[in-house]
Amino acid sequence: MFGLEQPSHWLLIILVLVVLFGAKRLPDSAKSIAKSLKIFKSELKDGDEKKPDPDKTA
Repeated sequence: MFGLEQPSHWLLIILVLVVLFGAKRLPDSAKSIAKSLKIFKSELKDGDEKKPDPDKTA
């Protein structure tokens, strides 16, 4: 549906992001998104470790 194979598509997306957010705010936004994803992944990992194993029921 939305093929993003061509470099011109990516260029257009980058241009729209720069216009919407400004060149100064993009690095800060990317850092905060990366930090949020890192926290989210660690929480998912911790949640999997806390689950009881159904095969080891008492």
